[in-house]
Amino acid sequence: MFFIFSQKNPNFYLENISGIIHVGANEGQERERYKRYSLSVIWVEPIPEVYNQLLKNLTNYPNQKAFKYLLSDIDNQNVELKIANNNGASSSIFDLGLHTKVWPEVSYTKTISLKSLTLTSLIKQKKIDLQKYQALLIDTQGSELLVLKGGLEILENFKYIITEAADFESYVDGCKIDDLSNFLNNVGFKETFKAKFADHPKVGSYYDVVYEKI
Repeated sequence: MFFIFSQKNPNFYLENISGIIHVGANEGQERERYKRYSLSVIWVEPIPEVYNQLLKNLTNYPNQKAFKYLLSDIDNQNVELKIANNNGASSSIFDLGLHTKVWPEVSYTKTISLKSLTLTSLIKQKKIDLQKYQALLIDTQGSELLVLKGGLEILENFKYIITEAADFESYVDGCKIDDLSNFLNNVGFKETFKAKFADHPKVGSYYDVVYEKI
């Protein structure tokens, strides 16, 4: 089920940028879409085997590169990442909550231990020129707010922040859409696009959301 609560084309922000940082890359499923808009792309993916496949998938995309990190709000913290059975797509640092009501086929198969890094530290360590990347997309299964907090001092450099979030506790203690909106409103971003891509009549809905710098 897919509803759009905006008159904007869902790809409108891709037409207004030259580059995007995509946190929670998985295997880079959007790589061809980004290529169509001639974008420079930085992918961030923490799961080693998924990251290796991502590198293979980017072989013919010279303007797209990947880094293997788990981003959060604290540097160098031991983090347990729970790996999901859907090729890692629903993996999270949080336990599954009502997510299983919407996608009952999804479960965790193992846990891996990783060191965290903040978005700010990634940008500094890799000497990333944020003038080339005007959009930040975060798809980290409930930890989106932690990623944002870990990049607080650099968020003003982005024109768009794109994320997905539920209006229910999809992951235990994970952020919800209201948490993201309140945080981003307080740092100078407003919701400019919202599209529902999944829902459950007894649980709630999942949305893709674009926030634009005011």
